[in-house]
Amino acid sequence: MIALVDYGGNVGSVRKAIEYLGAAADVIRVQAADAAARLRRAEKIILPGQGHFGVMAHALAESGLKADLSDQLAAGTPFFGICLGLQVLYEGSDEAPGVAGLGLLRGPVKRLQPVPAPQRVWGPASGTKVPHVGWSQLEIRKPASRLLRGIPDGSFFYYCHSYYGPVTAETCAITEYGSPFAAAVERGHVWAVQFHPEKSGQAGLQVLMNFLNL
Repeated sequence: MIALVDYGGNVGSVRKAIEYLGAAADVIRVQAADAAARLRRAEKIILPGQGHFGVMAHALAESGLKADLSDQLAAGTPFFGICLGLQVLYEGSDEAPGVAGLGLLRGPVKRLQPVPAPQRVWGPASGTKVPHVGWSQLEIRKPASRLLRGIPDGSFFYYCHSYYGPVTAETCAITEYGSPFAAAVERGHVWAVQFHPEKSGQAGLQVLMNFLNL
């Protein structure tokens, strides 16, 4: 069974994608009295996330599920984070100063900085706006990544975020948006992506299938 952790964000589209791929998902609300027991029974854990770093971190901590999640990660249960579910793996975030993440990845999550379009006499001028919403290309840094098996370098994925995880040794793919950021990370049995695979067409489904097959 796949545990789909719901801290209060939208997990519906992720659940539909998982079920479309033939897997069963147990949606676990962090406030549920039996959340910890159900998490311990999970074969794999998926933590999708949209919204605010501090809201997610507080919801996990206040429910006690943050400690349970850390225990499951320490025990080797395969974990997949999506969007904010990637960011919470870092030590903290500039979005919520003083609020601790899970600390599996070093460094703080930073805010994207808008880049104004250059002045041009003719032709289109490009810049970057915050939030980053839409399709961007993936640059694969680790071709042997099991999460990205079957994904061609340069594939497009769908993003919706204002903050990003810094590039670390665990980064297996980056995306450039004003500056490079961690698009996908891999550390042992822990995987996470900044993009939304459930909204990224066939390439996104391939990433989800890769995790389900790990």
